[in-house]
Amino acid sequence: MKSTLAACSLAVLLAACATPDGPSGGPGDHRAPPPQASLFISPMGQPFHAAPGEPYPVAKWFAQANKAGDGKLTRAEFRADAEVFFHVLDENHDGVIDGFEVNDYEQNVVPEIMGAYAGGGSSSSSGRGGRGGGMGGGGHRGGPGGGAAAKGPSAGANAVLQGAAVYSLLNEPEPLTATDLNLDGHITLAEFLTSADRRFDKLDTKQLGYLTLDALPKTPSQLIASGQYKQGHSDDQQRKAQQPF
Repeated sequence: MKSTLAACSLAVLLAACATPDGPSGGPGDHRAPPPQASLFISPMGQPFHAAPGEPYPVAKWFAQANKAGDGKLTRAEFRADAEVFFHVLDENHDGVIDGFEVNDYEQNVVPEIMGAYAGGGSSSSSGRGGRGGGMGGGGHRGGPGGGAAAKGPSAGANAVLQGAAVYSLLNEPEPLTATDLNLDGHITLAEFLTSADRRFDKLDTKQLGYLTLDALPKTPSQLIASGQYKQGHSDDQQRKAQQPF
């Protein structure tokens, strides 16, 4: 069942990414189109979409989190933004994110994380978490906005982009389940905020105590759309060149 759900989610992702002047899609063409450049997934896993002509939606997340509006996203603001999203995901408000809510996140909030993009080759499904059956409603909803599909060179054949990492500042294929620090199938607010602190530290490479929008690294989907994603280089190699790993 999980593999079927993953395959369905991947099919939705590929359909959203397809463009009239993209790969031919003929019987012998198994190439996957590049990931859409209109999607950004925040460090804590919240999706943001851009309509055609809008800036890449990392700016939407930054503006939301930077409540002071001073261009400096502090640790306190980063944590506060994470806490708000935790309560959105905790649909029954029992203080933990359980397997049902994780499944709802993966299937309905950001189904793009259920797939992988392999440049120059075929795309393969890779389900994440899968710790329970779906629980409808209650999450931060809204399908992908009307953003145009990304165009540009495919990633190198050795660069398999996994899940949310394609659209994120950090190499976290499933940013929600990764916050289950004690691996008991239940994510507490304390675990979520501890993970937020760790992710802030990874992004704050100069240890300034704040992040600025212009200093944030580009996501792989941005690099692919602009033709800057180098063929023949692994995702890790390209992230290390610009990101805090």
